[in-house]
Amino acid sequence: MNSFDSSPTLSAWRALLALAVVFVMLATTGWTAMARHRGPGEPLKVAISAWERGRTGVRHLPSPTAPPKVLAAFFASLTAAEQARLAATYPLVVGNLNGAPITLRYRANRLALIQARHVEERRARDSRLSSDGRAVADRRMRRFGSLLGGERQILSFDPSGTGRVAEVLGDLDRAQRVSIVVPGVDTNLLTFEKSDNWYTAPAGMAESLYAAERSAAPTVRTAVIAWADYTSPAGLGMDAAIGKLAESGAVRLTALTDALPGKSHVSLFCHSYGSVVCGVAAHTLPARVTDVAVAGSPGMRVGNAAQLHTRARVWAMRDGDDWIQDVPYLAVGGLGHGADPVSKDFGARVVAAHDAVGHTGYFKPGTESLDNFADIGVASYASVSCADGGTRCRR
Repeated sequence: MNSFDSSPTLSAWRALLALAVVFVMLATTGWTAMARHRGPGEPLKVAISAWERGRTGVRHLPSPTAPPKVLAAFFASLTAAEQARLAATYPLVVGNLNGAPITLRYRANRLALIQARHVEERRARDSRLSSDGRAVADRRMRRFGSLLGGERQILSFDPSGTGRVAEVLGDLDRAQRVSIVVPGVDTNLLTFEKSDNWYTAPAGMAESLYAAERSAAPTVRTAVIAWADYTSPAGLGMDAAIGKLAESGAVRLTALTDALPGKSHVSLFCHSYGSVVCGVAAHTLPARVTDVAVAGSPGMRVGNAAQLHTRARVWAMRDGDDWIQDVPYLAVGGLGHGADPVSKDFGARVVAAHDAVGHTGYFKPGTESLDNFADIGVASYASVSCADGGTRCRR
């Protein structure tokens, strides 16, 4: 090999080419390749504009971007009737306000879902739309109907574009331990839950984790949030290879953890591209976030765990047949997400996932991976099984 072959410039280009080739190969072998299914316009922006012009009595309404403590103080100063009136008048805004009372957000989002379902019902019958457009409207209408079912607790909801949503399992106000599931690519309103392979979608992941945590520690008050409240990459394109969407998602994730009620300890469970979001957010997370666990990670946009600059415990797992291991763990010219979190040099606590299958099997009930997640979520660290069969990850 001559000096040209070993030059840093050529090595960088080779790494970049390798990364691009793997992304193309995965994209053309059916990893995702999902279309963007968009809704009508930007209803949340319209609602925020109305809120900013609104009043309650003679008082102006606070900025929707005000700190959670400011918004919490504002709502605490209102009567129950005044709170209910604001939720009914501005459901999309109140339902997404970090700092608003949790139960009021549930109520507001239920109203927003009802309104959004009516919009899609009309669009599904609109002859001016293409047949594909009407089919998407019908799917969205059915999804909104599902989210309205039973006593579901919708913490945030935005029908704009491909949509965002977050759901709570358990009593968030009284929880001692809160777990947040941060999913990866192709996460939107239509993929938030699935009829088949329920545990591979955010709603099913959270449900599996919630059941496992209650089984692991029946006396601990737990709550789990299925957090699809960021714009994720659609398919395995350039957005999945860079960190732009992770950066905006990290801002939203930090805002959520800052605004959670009470004094609960928080654990993040970050799958696939969700681990990129968690990696970017790590240094801004509040001290109440005690654990960050990643599964099937393409990297956390750092070279090692110390570079995350967090006091939270960092856990990582990957099962033996997860294709994510074939993605080059590097970062070149903004492409790629850095070092492999399960590598020895990275410095995470590597836990076992021997019986998980594929890239989406980590939350399947009965798996070692889910049991380990649950033990981390309820702080039963002594019960966590390490990937090396020893106790190193627990120390």
